[in-house]
Amino acid sequence: MFKKFAFLAIFLAIAPNLAHAVCSRANLTRCLDSVCAINVSTNPAARCQYCGTTNAGEPPTKNGIKSVSVGASTKFNVSDKELKSAPSDPGQRYVWATTKCIERVTDCTPDDVSDVYDKLIEQSCTAAGINAQMATLHSKATKKKTQTACSGEISACLMGDKKCASDFSACINDADFNKFFAACSAESTGCDDYISAIRAELLSSRDAVVKNADAILESIVKSYADARENRINNARAKCTNNSGRETCIKQICENRMANKCAAGFNDEKSMATQLCKYYDTACATLK
Repeated sequence: MFKKFAFLAIFLAIAPNLAHAVCSRANLTRCLDSVCAINVSTNPAARCQYCGTTNAGEPPTKNGIKSVSVGASTKFNVSDKELKSAPSDPGQRYVWATTKCIERVTDCTPDDVSDVYDKLIEQSCTAAGINAQMATLHSKATKKKTQTACSGEISACLMGDKKCASDFSACINDADFNKFFAACSAESTGCDDYISAIRAELLSSRDAVVKNADAILESIVKSYADARENRINNARAKCTNNSGRETCIKQICENRMANKCAAGFNDEKSMATQLCKYYDTACATLK
């Protein structure tokens, strides 16, 4: 239902030029990545940190950053020069990127941005939650060198692809976690004094990763739902007293009619009215 309303809201807000338009989502993704996926090859959480949520923390480096490489063509990229004026707040940067990219990639709308990019941001936010927890874990472990070495060794083993995995997806159940942790701790010699502490930290980290990932996703979903609701309300406002249709007729008369629908040129006014007829259909659907 939200998708249906969102389409109508955007359709009402844009001129009739969009009829039969097709958005190149591949080019749209390239453009958005040039704003939101900076250094993504070394930082999987980039999309979440730049265009998702402040809960993911700041990107690891602020100096010398460059836009992501998206292949040989840079036609649709936002330039490094333009990026200097991009907002640092993730929510504002997402809106800024949307505006820039629907200007560059013709025939695309904000809904296309949401369709192609929201999932990528959500996936990146999962990585952000993991990275944040592991950073905390390693920070705590640095108090004692031997414990740090053991913690890092067991963590790397436990979060391997054939055990818990980096997102703990294979260790959500305590039984699975205990099984893999026992195997990893057995492989790490000389760590007997720290096994209990390391297990407690990793178990806490697992719980926090799962919880944080859910919270981040819920926050993102809510923010996008609120934005769509605002677009629906704006669309409904255009239907009040047929204000949207009348504005459409006025613009077509001013910009497309030779005599600007002046008195005596009723055929021009009639043609402009027909071109704006879609407002009646859209508003009837919104009621």
